[in-house]
Amino acid sequence: MPGLLLFARRWAIASDDLVFPGAFELFIRLIWWIGMLVLYFVHKGHFDCVGGAILRSYLIVLIVLLASIICVVSAIVYVSMQGTIANPGPRKCMPKLVYIRLALYVPEFVWAVLGAIWVSDNRMQCDRVVVHVILFAVIASWVIILLTTIAIVLVFDPLGRKKTLYRPSDLQNLESSQSEQVLYNVRKASTRVWETRIRLLCCCIGKDNDNRVAFSNIAELLNSYFSDTDLVPSDIAAGLTLLHQEQDKVELSRDPEEVMCHSPTHNTSDSLEIELDKAAHYMQFAAAAYGWPLYVYSNPLTGLCKLCGECCQNRASQYEFVGGDRFNCQFGSILQTTGLQHRDFIYISFHNRIYEIPFFVALDHKTESILVAVRGTLSLEDVLTDLSADCENLHIEGVTGESFAHKGITQAASYIYRRLVNDGILNQAFTTAPEYKLVIVGHSLGAGAAAVLAIMLRSSFPVLKCYAFSPPGGLLSKGLADYSKNFIVSIIVGKDLVPRLSLPNMEDLKRKILRMVVNCNRPKYQILLRGCWYEIFGGTPDDFPTELDGRNFEAFSQPLLAEQSLMVHKSSSYNTLTEDSPSGSPQYPLLFLPGKIIHIVEERRSGCLCFSDVKHSASWSKETSFSSIYISPRMITDHMPDIVLNALRSLCLDQTSCSSCQAPPGVLATNQI
Repeated sequence: MPGLLLFARRWAIASDDLVFPGAFELFIRLIWWIGMLVLYFVHKGHFDCVGGAILRSYLIVLIVLLASIICVVSAIVYVSMQGTIANPGPRKCMPKLVYIRLALYVPEFVWAVLGAIWVSDNRMQCDRVVVHVILFAVIASWVIILLTTIAIVLVFDPLGRKKTLYRPSDLQNLESSQSEQVLYNVRKASTRVWETRIRLLCCCIGKDNDNRVAFSNIAELLNSYFSDTDLVPSDIAAGLTLLHQEQDKVELSRDPEEVMCHSPTHNTSDSLEIELDKAAHYMQFAAAAYGWPLYVYSNPLTGLCKLCGECCQNRASQYEFVGGDRFNCQFGSILQTTGLQHRDFIYISFHNRIYEIPFFVALDHKTESILVAVRGTLSLEDVLTDLSADCENLHIEGVTGESFAHKGITQAASYIYRRLVNDGILNQAFTTAPEYKLVIVGHSLGAGAAAVLAIMLRSSFPVLKCYAFSPPGGLLSKGLADYSKNFIVSIIVGKDLVPRLSLPNMEDLKRKILRMVVNCNRPKYQILLRGCWYEIFGGTPDDFPTELDGRNFEAFSQPLLAEQSLMVHKSSSYNTLTEDSPSGSPQYPLLFLPGKIIHIVEERRSGCLCFSDVKHSASWSKETSFSSIYISPRMITDHMPDIVLNALRSLCLDQTSCSSCQAPPGVLATNQI
C-alpha cells in the first residue's frame, strides 16, 4: 500500500508493516512489565534503605509507563492486522497511534536517564538484587531506544516530503504545466538521491569521469524503474511470495513444455551431446577466470592447502600479470582449475575497473584452441558494469535490422577487443599456435562480454566459437541475436535469474507484483507468514482468495482502482494489467540472449542435503522461454558457476557411462549425486 504519512512526509513503511515489530516489542514489554511487578511486590516492604523512596517511585512510574506502552503497542498491532495491502481503510487511525507511541518515548527516555543516575550513585544502599534488576531495566530501555532510532533511519525516505505532492489526487488540482513541473522536480530530486546512494556505496572505487558517468546513468535507470509505484519493500516481498506460489501452481498444472529436439541450425555435427561435451570442458576455463575466491568456495577443505604451494612461488620474473597478483593466488587457482601448464598462458589480466574486466588468454592443447576466458561479476565495479543497462549501437557487417547491445557489457567487450587486437595478444597467440582455432568463453557478465566480443571478432576469425554460460538476458538486439546463432552457444541451468533479467522483464515483474498485491484480500502478515513457511518447508502452494472470487472473471480486464492507488504516475514503460508478457517500449527496447540456447533443467530430486540424487535433462530451447522471471529459491543458486559446471559434468558423465541407453533425440538425462 502507499507508504505511511507521518509529520507531513511519506516513509518507506506501510501501516500494515507494524505487526511483526510490534508483536516483538509487545513480547519484550510484557516480560519486562511482569518482572517489574514481581520485583515491586516482593520488595514492597523493603524500601527503607538509603535511596529506597526514590527506587519505589521509580518502579511505580516505570510499571505505569510500561502498561501504557503495552496498551498502545497492542492497539498498533491489532490495527496493523486489519485490511489488505491495497485496502488501508481499516488502518486509517494508525498515524494517531504511532504519534502516541512516539510521544511515550519522551518519558521513557527521561526515566532511562534517571535510572542510570540512580544505579551509578554509590550512596544508594539497597538490595543488590534490586540494583541489578534496575540496571537491566535501564539497559533494556536504552537498547529499545537505540533500535527505534535505527529503524527510523532505515525507513526514512529522503523524498518523503516531495512525494506527498506526487499523488494523482493532488496533481489533478493543478494545471497541466504545473503538474508536469512538479513531476519533473520530483524525478530530478529522486535521481539525485539515487546517485548519492550509489556514490556512498561506491566511495572506494574512485571518482574519475567514467565512474561519474556510470553513476549518473545507473541513477537515472533506477529512478525510472522505481519512481512510478508507491510500494514499500514489504509490499514487494509479499508480491514476490504470492507470485512464486502462483507460478508453482501453473507449473504443476500445465503439460510438459514443448522443446526443440534438434539444433536450431540443423547442423548434425553440432548435436546436443557434442555441444554439452564441449561446454563441460570449456566451463572450467570460465570458472577459472574467477580466481581464488571461487576455487576456495568450491573446495572448502582442500582449496587453501593446494594454493599454498602456488602462492609461495615467485613467478614475477616469468610472467607479467596486469593488475597485480602479488601472492600468485589468482594464477595458482587458475592452474589448479584448468590443469594447464605455466607455458600454456599467453596473457593474464587481473585489471578491474568499471567497463574493464579481467580475462586471460591460454592455449588448450586438448581441443587445439586459443582460449579467451572472461571473468564474470565479482567486484563492485562489475556490478556497476552490469547495471549500465542502456543500449549502445554496434556496427557489424552482415547483420540485418537494428544492431545494438547492453551498454556496460559492450564497453567491457570493447576494452578486451582493444587489448587483444591493438596490443597484439591474438597475433602472439596465433604465432605460437597458428593451426589452433579461437574459442571465447565466460560466465554471467563474462558470458555477455564474451558473446559481444565474439561478434566483434567474427569477421576476422570466421571459425571462432563462443560458449556463454548463464549470460544476461538483456544483451543483444534481435538482429544481433539471430546473427550470433551460427557461432555462439548459451548454456542456462534451471530457473537462473540472470538470463531472464532485462528491463522489459523487470517491468513485467513489477506489473505482476502489482496484480498479486491488488487482488489478494488477505492481510500482509498472513501472506508473509505463509510465504516463509512455503519457502523453507515447501508444501502445496497456497490458494489465497482474491477480491475477484465470486465475481465474473471478465472484471479482471477492467481497470482496478486499487492498482491505480499504488501507481504514483503511469510511466511510459508501464503496461496495464490486461497486457500480456513484456514487449519492447520506447524506453526499454527488447534485448535477447546470444546464440543457440541449451537449457538444463532439474527433473526431480530425492534424498536430502549432500546426499541428494538429482536428475537433470538438457534440451535446445528458444529465447521466448526466458521472456519472464520465475521466482524460486534456486533462481540465484542455479546461476553459480560451480552449479553450472557440476551439472554439465554430470550430464557428460552419464552420457559416457550410459551410452547404451536409448534416449529421445536431442534430450539427455542424468543423475547427479
